[in-house]
Amino acid sequence: MKTIFLFCCTILILGSCSNPQTFDVLIKNGQIVDGSGSSSYIGDVGINADTIAALGDLQGAKGTLEIDATGLVVAPGFINMLSWAVESLIEDGRSISDIKQGVTLEVFGEGNSMGPWNEEMKNEELKMQSDIKFPINWTNLSEYLDYLVEKGISTNVASFIGATTVRIHELGYEDRAPTLEELEAMKKLVRQAMEEGALGVGSSLIYAPAFYASTEELIELCKVAAEYDGLYISHMRSEGGRLLESLDELIRIADEADIRAEVYHLKMSGRDNWNKFDAVVAKIDSARAAGLEITTDMYNYVAGATGLDASMPPGFRKEAMKNGRNVFKTLPFEPAY
Repeated sequence: MKTIFLFCCTILILGSCSNPQTFDVLIKNGQIVDGSGSSSYIGDVGINADTIAALGDLQGAKGTLEIDATGLVVAPGFINMLSWAVESLIEDGRSISDIKQGVTLEVFGEGNSMGPWNEEMKNEELKMQSDIKFPINWTNLSEYLDYLVEKGISTNVASFIGATTVRIHELGYEDRAPTLEELEAMKKLVRQAMEEGALGVGSSLIYAPAFYASTEELIELCKVAAEYDGLYISHMRSEGGRLLESLDELIRIADEADIRAEVYHLKMSGRDNWNKFDAVVAKIDSARAAGLEITTDMYNYVAGATGLDASMPPGFRKEAMKNGRNVFKTLPFEPAY
Protein backbone atom coordinates (compact mmCIF):
# COMPACT_ATOMS: atom_id res chain seq x y z
CA MET A 1 0.00 0.00 0.00
CA LYS A 2 2.88 2.35 0.83
CA THR A 3 4.38 1.78 -2.65
CA ILE A 4 1.03 2.47 -4.32
CA PHE A 5 0.63 5.70 -2.28
CA LEU A 6 4.08 6.98 -3.27
CA PHE A 7 3.39 6.12 -6.90
CA CYS A 8 0.11 8.06 -6.85
CA CYS A 9 1.81 11.08 -5.27
CA THR A 10 4.46 11.02 -7.96
CA ILE A 11 1.83 10.91 -10.70
CA LEU A 12 0.00 13.88 -9.12
CA ILE A 13 3.19 15.94 -8.89
CA LEU A 14 4.19 15.18 -12.48
CA GLY A 15 0.67 15.96 -13.63
CA SER A 16 0.63 19.32 -11.87
CA CYS A 17 4.00 20.20 -13.38
CA SER A 18 2.68 19.54 -16.87
CA ASN A 19 -0.15 22.08 -16.49
CA PRO A 20 1.15 25.58 -17.31
CA GLN A 21 0.11 28.62 -15.27
CA THR A 22 -2.96 30.25 -16.73
CA PHE A 23 -4.07 33.88 -16.45
CA ASP A 24 -6.93 35.98 -17.69
CA VAL A 25 -4.38 38.29 -19.30
CA LEU A 26 -0.72 37.55 -19.99
CA ILE A 27 1.54 40.40 -21.09
CA LYS A 28 4.75 38.96 -22.47
CA ASN A 29 8.26 40.22 -23.16
CA GLY A 30 7.69 43.80 -22.01
CA GLN A 31 10.24 46.22 -20.58
CA ILE A 32 8.86 46.28 -17.02
CA VAL A 33 9.14 49.49 -15.02
CA ASP A 34 7.49 48.62 -11.72
CA GLY A 35 7.55 52.01 -9.98
CA SER A 36 9.89 50.90 -7.19
CA GLY A 37 12.86 52.84 -8.49
CA SER A 38 14.67 49.66 -9.51
CA SER A 39 16.09 49.24 -12.99
CA SER A 40 13.71 48.08 -15.69
CA TYR A 41 13.87 44.52 -16.94
CA ILE A 42 12.39 42.29 -19.62
CA GLY A 43 9.61 40.11 -18.24
CA ASP A 44 5.99 39.04 -18.19
CA VAL A 45 2.91 40.08 -16.25
CA GLY A 46 0.10 37.69 -15.37
CA ILE A 47 -3.28 39.20 -14.47
CA ASN A 48 -6.35 37.51 -13.01
CA ALA A 49 -9.49 39.64 -12.79
CA ASP A 50 -8.25 42.97 -11.37
CA THR A 51 -5.14 41.58 -9.66
CA ILE A 52 -1.54 41.29 -10.85
CA ALA A 53 -1.07 37.60 -10.02
CA ALA A 54 2.51 37.07 -11.20
CA LEU A 55 5.44 39.16 -12.38
CA GLY A 56 8.75 38.14 -13.92
CA ASP A 57 9.76 35.21 -16.11
CA LEU A 58 6.50 33.39 -16.84
CA GLN A 59 7.83 31.22 -19.64
CA GLY A 60 5.33 28.50 -20.45
CA ALA A 61 2.39 30.38 -18.94
CA LYS A 62 -0.82 30.84 -20.92
CA GLY A 63 -3.37 33.63 -21.00
CA THR A 64 -6.95 33.83 -22.16
CA LEU A 65 -5.78 37.09 -23.69
CA GLU A 66 -2.10 37.26 -24.56
CA ILE A 67 -0.34 40.51 -25.44
CA ASP A 68 3.15 40.57 -26.92
CA ALA A 69 4.78 43.71 -25.50
CA THR A 70 8.14 43.26 -27.20
CA GLY A 71 9.73 46.68 -27.61
CA LEU A 72 7.13 48.31 -25.33
CA VAL A 73 7.23 49.49 -21.71
CA VAL A 74 4.89 47.90 -19.17
CA ALA A 75 4.27 50.07 -16.10
CA PRO A 76 1.70 50.52 -13.31
CA GLY A 77 -1.11 52.98 -13.95
CA PHE A 78 -0.17 56.65 -13.91
CA ILE A 79 -1.58 59.19 -11.46
CA ASN A 80 -3.25 62.38 -12.66
CA MET A 81 -2.29 64.27 -9.55
CA LEU A 82 -4.15 67.43 -10.57
CA SER A 83 -7.36 66.20 -12.10
CA TRP A 84 -10.36 68.36 -12.92
CA ALA A 85 -12.46 65.47 -14.16
CA VAL A 86 -14.91 66.09 -11.31
CA GLU A 87 -17.79 66.77 -13.71
CA SER A 88 -16.72 64.89 -16.83
CA LEU A 89 -16.61 61.61 -14.88
CA ILE A 90 -20.24 62.19 -13.97
CA GLU A 91 -21.09 62.59 -17.64
CA ASP A 92 -18.93 59.70 -18.88
CA GLY A 93 -17.28 57.46 -16.31
CA ARG A 94 -15.13 55.70 -18.90
CA SER A 95 -12.51 58.48 -18.65
CA ILE A 96 -11.36 57.66 -22.16
CA SER A 97 -8.96 60.60 -22.54
CA ASP A 98 -6.97 59.64 -19.43
CA ILE A 99 -7.35 55.85 -19.59
CA LYS A 100 -5.82 55.80 -23.08
CA GLN A 101 -2.83 57.68 -21.67
CA GLY A 102 -2.41 55.08 -18.94
CA VAL A 103 -3.94 57.13 -16.10
CA THR A 104 -5.69 54.94 -13.53
CA LEU A 105 -6.00 57.35 -10.59
CA GLU A 106 -7.59 60.80 -10.64
CA VAL A 107 -6.70 63.09 -7.69
CA PHE A 108 -8.95 66.11 -7.08
CA GLY A 109 -8.98 69.02 -4.68
CA GLU A 110 -6.53 71.75 -5.66
CA GLY A 111 -8.13 74.56 -3.67
CA ASN A 112 -11.73 73.60 -4.38
CA SER A 113 -13.32 70.23 -3.71
CA MET A 114 -16.69 68.65 -4.43
CA GLY A 115 -17.67 68.90 -0.80
CA PRO A 116 -18.44 69.68 1.90
CA TRP A 117 -21.24 71.80 0.48
CA ASN A 118 -24.09 73.51 2.29
CA GLU A 119 -27.42 74.16 0.58
CA GLU A 120 -26.41 77.59 -0.67
CA MET A 121 -23.26 76.15 -2.24
CA LYS A 122 -25.26 73.36 -3.87
CA ASN A 123 -27.68 75.86 -5.39
CA GLU A 124 -24.78 77.94 -6.70
CA GLU A 125 -23.16 74.89 -8.28
CA LEU A 126 -26.42 73.98 -9.98
CA LYS A 127 -26.67 77.48 -11.46
CA MET A 128 -23.05 77.29 -12.68
CA GLN A 129 -23.54 74.06 -14.62
CA SER A 130 -23.17 74.44 -18.36
CA ASP A 131 -23.10 71.59 -20.89
CA ILE A 132 -22.77 68.89 -18.20
CA LYS A 133 -25.84 68.87 -15.96
CA PHE A 134 -26.41 66.62 -12.97
CA PRO A 135 -28.32 66.59 -9.68
CA ILE A 136 -26.30 67.16 -6.52
CA ASN A 137 -27.28 64.36 -4.19
CA TRP A 138 -24.30 64.58 -1.86
CA THR A 139 -23.09 66.92 0.87
CA ASN A 140 -19.69 65.66 2.02
CA LEU A 141 -16.62 65.02 -0.09
CA SER A 142 -16.68 61.30 0.66
CA GLU A 143 -20.30 61.11 -0.50
CA TYR A 144 -19.29 62.62 -3.83
CA LEU A 145 -16.50 60.04 -4.30
CA ASP A 146 -18.89 57.23 -3.36
CA TYR A 147 -21.40 58.65 -5.84
CA LEU A 148 -18.85 58.39 -8.64
CA VAL A 149 -17.94 54.82 -7.75
CA GLU A 150 -21.55 53.73 -7.50
CA LYS A 151 -22.34 55.42 -10.81
CA GLY A 152 -19.54 53.47 -12.45
CA ILE A 153 -16.13 54.88 -13.44
CA SER A 154 -13.04 53.36 -15.00
CA THR A 155 -10.45 55.14 -12.86
CA ASN A 156 -9.75 55.14 -9.17
CA VAL A 157 -10.45 58.47 -7.44
CA ALA A 158 -9.14 60.37 -4.42
CA SER A 159 -9.32 63.96 -3.26
CA PHE A 160 -7.89 66.64 -1.03
CA ILE A 161 -10.33 68.88 0.79
CA GLY A 162 -10.24 72.41 -0.59
CA ALA A 163 -9.27 75.19 1.79
CA THR A 164 -11.39 77.49 -0.36
CA THR A 165 -14.37 75.17 -0.09
CA VAL A 166 -14.39 75.11 3.70
CA ARG A 167 -13.94 78.90 3.75
CA ILE A 168 -16.93 79.44 1.46
CA HIS A 169 -18.90 76.94 3.57
CA GLU A 170 -18.54 79.17 6.64
CA LEU A 171 -17.79 82.71 5.34
CA GLY A 172 -19.19 82.78 1.83
CA TYR A 173 -17.12 85.13 -0.34
CA GLU A 174 -16.35 87.72 2.33
CA ASP A 175 -12.89 89.26 2.53
CA ARG A 176 -12.27 88.94 6.25
CA ALA A 177 -10.75 86.62 8.79
CA PRO A 178 -13.03 83.96 10.27
CA THR A 179 -14.23 84.37 13.82
CA LEU A 180 -12.99 81.82 16.34
CA GLU A 181 -16.30 79.99 16.02
CA GLU A 182 -16.09 79.97 12.21
CA LEU A 183 -12.50 78.78 12.27
CA GLU A 184 -13.44 75.93 14.58
CA ALA A 185 -16.26 74.99 12.22
CA MET A 186 -13.80 74.99 9.30
CA LYS A 187 -11.40 72.79 11.24
CA LYS A 188 -14.25 70.43 12.06
CA LEU A 189 -15.03 70.10 8.35
CA VAL A 190 -11.37 69.28 7.64
CA ARG A 191 -11.34 66.71 10.43
CA GLN A 192 -14.44 65.00 9.11
CA ALA A 193 -13.01 64.88 5.59
CA MET A 194 -9.70 63.46 6.82
CA GLU A 195 -11.49 60.78 8.83
CA GLU A 196 -13.44 59.88 5.69
CA GLY A 197 -10.28 59.48 3.63
CA ALA A 198 -9.24 62.88 2.24
CA LEU A 199 -5.55 63.11 1.31
CA GLY A 200 -4.99 66.45 3.00
CA VAL A 201 -5.70 70.15 2.48
CA GLY A 202 -5.36 71.88 -0.90
CA SER A 203 -5.13 75.61 -1.56
CA SER A 204 -5.06 77.63 -4.76
CA LEU A 205 -4.18 81.10 -3.57
CA ILE A 206 -4.20 83.15 -6.78
CA TYR A 207 -7.99 82.96 -7.01
CA ALA A 208 -10.75 84.74 -5.09
CA PRO A 209 -11.88 84.06 -2.43
CA ALA A 210 -8.89 81.78 -1.73
CA PHE A 211 -6.44 84.67 -1.36
CA TYR A 212 -8.58 86.15 1.42
CA ALA A 213 -7.25 83.41 3.70
CA SER A 214 -4.32 84.38 5.91
CA THR A 215 -1.28 82.23 6.48
CA GLU A 216 -2.45 81.68 10.05
CA GLU A 217 -5.84 80.40 8.85
CA LEU A 218 -4.15 77.88 6.56
CA ILE A 219 -1.84 76.76 9.35
CA GLU A 220 -4.81 75.97 11.59
CA LEU A 221 -6.51 73.90 8.89
CA CYS A 222 -3.26 72.07 8.14
CA LYS A 223 -2.70 71.24 11.80
CA VAL A 224 -5.85 69.14 11.64
CA ALA A 225 -4.78 67.37 8.45
CA ALA A 226 -1.35 66.71 9.97
CA GLU A 227 -2.97 64.67 12.74
CA TYR A 228 -3.93 62.17 10.02
CA ASP A 229 -0.58 62.32 8.20
CA GLY A 230 -2.20 64.41 5.50
CA LEU A 231 -0.42 66.56 2.94
CA TYR A 232 -0.68 70.29 2.26
CA ILE A 233 -0.66 71.09 -1.45
CA SER A 234 -0.68 74.64 -2.75
CA HIS A 235 -0.89 76.60 -5.95
CA MET A 236 0.97 79.42 -4.21
CA ARG A 237 -0.11 83.06 -3.92
CA SER A 238 2.34 84.14 -6.58
CA GLU A 239 4.36 82.38 -9.22
CA GLY A 240 5.78 85.65 -10.50
CA GLY A 241 6.83 88.84 -8.75
CA ARG A 242 6.34 87.46 -5.22
CA LEU A 243 7.37 83.90 -5.93
CA LEU A 244 10.04 83.69 -3.23
CA GLU A 245 7.75 85.23 -0.60
CA SER A 246 5.00 82.77 -1.52
CA LEU A 247 7.41 79.87 -1.16
CA ASP A 248 8.38 81.21 2.26
CA GLU A 249 4.70 81.08 3.21
CA LEU A 250 4.38 77.44 2.15
CA ILE A 251 7.50 76.53 4.11
CA ARG A 252 6.18 78.37 7.17
CA ILE A 253 2.87 76.49 6.95
CA ALA A 254 4.72 73.18 6.73
CA ASP A 255 6.87 74.09 9.72
CA GLU A 256 4.22 75.47 12.06
CA ALA A 257 1.56 72.88 11.17
CA ASP A 258 4.12 70.05 11.18
CA ILE A 259 2.82 68.82 7.85
CA ARG A 260 4.31 67.57 4.59
CA ALA A 261 3.86 70.16 1.85
CA GLU A 262 4.07 70.22 -1.93
CA VAL A 263 4.33 73.12 -4.35
CA TYR A 264 1.57 72.50 -6.88
CA HIS A 265 3.33 73.26 -9.73
CA LEU A 266 6.69 74.87 -9.51
CA LYS A 267 7.21 77.55 -12.12
CA MET A 268 8.62 81.04 -12.58
CA SER A 269 6.00 82.98 -14.49
CA GLY A 270 7.18 85.90 -16.58
CA ARG A 271 10.58 86.53 -18.12
CA ASP A 272 11.59 88.82 -15.24
CA ASN A 273 11.27 85.88 -12.83
CA TRP A 274 13.08 83.18 -14.77
CA ASN A 275 16.30 83.98 -12.91
CA LYS A 276 14.73 82.97 -9.57
CA PHE A 277 14.99 79.24 -10.20
CA ASP A 278 18.27 78.76 -8.31
CA ALA A 279 16.95 80.74 -5.33
CA VAL A 280 13.76 78.67 -5.27
CA VAL A 281 15.71 75.41 -5.30
CA ALA A 282 18.03 76.71 -2.58
CA LYS A 283 15.08 77.58 -0.33
CA ILE A 284 13.52 74.14 -0.80
CA ASP A 285 16.85 72.37 -0.22
CA SER A 286 17.41 74.43 2.94
CA ALA A 287 13.95 73.57 4.28
CA ARG A 288 14.50 69.88 3.55
CA ALA A 289 17.90 69.97 5.25
CA ALA A 290 16.16 71.44 8.30
CA GLY A 291 13.88 68.40 8.45
CA LEU A 292 10.79 69.61 6.59
CA GLU A 293 9.24 67.39 3.93
CA ILE A 294 8.86 69.83 1.04
CA THR A 295 8.31 68.49 -2.47
CA THR A 296 7.32 70.01 -5.78
CA ASP A 297 5.78 69.00 -9.07
CA MET A 298 5.98 70.51 -12.53
CA TYR A 299 3.99 70.08 -15.69
CA ASN A 300 5.94 69.30 -18.81
CA TYR A 301 4.69 72.02 -21.12
CA VAL A 302 5.34 75.74 -21.40
CA ALA A 303 1.86 77.17 -21.99
CA GLY A 304 -1.38 77.09 -20.05
CA ALA A 305 -4.66 78.90 -19.49
CA THR A 306 -7.05 79.84 -16.75
CA GLY A 307 -10.02 82.07 -16.08
CA LEU A 308 -9.65 85.75 -16.95
CA ASP A 309 -10.12 86.56 -13.27
CA ALA A 310 -6.61 85.30 -12.47
CA SER A 311 -5.22 88.32 -14.34
CA MET A 312 -7.60 90.86 -12.82
CA PRO A 313 -6.78 93.08 -9.82
CA PRO A 314 -8.00 91.63 -6.51
CA GLY A 315 -10.18 94.68 -5.88
CA PHE A 316 -12.20 94.05 -9.03
CA ARG A 317 -12.73 90.43 -8.08
CA LYS A 318 -13.79 91.49 -4.60
CA GLU A 319 -16.54 93.68 -6.06
CA ALA A 320 -17.69 90.83 -8.30
CA MET A 321 -17.89 88.55 -5.28
CA LYS A 322 -19.99 91.10 -3.41
CA ASN A 323 -22.59 91.22 -6.15
CA GLY A 324 -23.97 87.76 -5.56
CA ARG A 325 -22.56 84.36 -6.38
CA ASN A 326 -19.08 83.68 -7.65
CA VAL A 327 -19.26 84.79 -11.29
CA PHE A 328 -15.91 83.20 -12.08
CA LYS A 329 -15.54 79.53 -12.85
CA THR A 330 -11.94 78.36 -12.67
CA LEU A 331 -10.91 76.30 -15.67
CA PRO A 332 -8.91 73.08 -15.32
CA PHE A 333 -5.73 74.65 -16.61
CA GLU A 334 -2.98 76.89 -15.37
CA PRO A 335 -2.15 80.52 -16.11
CA ALA A 336 -0.37 81.54 -19.30
CA TYR A 337 1.72 84.51 -18.22
